[in-house]
Amino acid sequence: MTGPPIPDPPAIPRGQCILVVEDEMLVMMMIEDMLTDLGYQVITASRVKKALNIAATATIDCAILDVNVDGATIFIVAQGLRRRGIPFVFSTGYTLDNLPAEYRDTPLLSKPYTSRLLKQTIDTALAAGGSAA
Repeated sequence: MTGPPIPDPPAIPRGQCILVVEDEMLVMMMIEDMLTDLGYQVITASRVKKALNIAATATIDCAILDVNVDGATIFIVAQGLRRRGIPFVFSTGYTLDNLPAEYRDTPLLSKPYTSRLLKQTIDTALAAGGSAA
């Protein structure tokens, strides 16, 4: 006896890859699982140095950046992504008022968040392209 058919994952344009920078492993795993379930490819980094290298060299479509990564701010990575025209989203417990002025137009995911909100925020960032970040 077979169960109900398993639905196909949501349609994501082929090759969309999301960089996730998060230093809390359980949070990173949760975000990675949500993104995978949504049909994205995922690259992760838990330190700013690794994130900088990925942001400078990898083929990624968008990034989700924790603002504070192991005691360091993520803004240098955001600058590199912005130079490459890659949109990004901040994932944080901070509010927009706590961000530098140049990033207050960046989409913000307030922790904790749902898979639905994650998808909506990525869609917003991708639709705006690197200009929103």
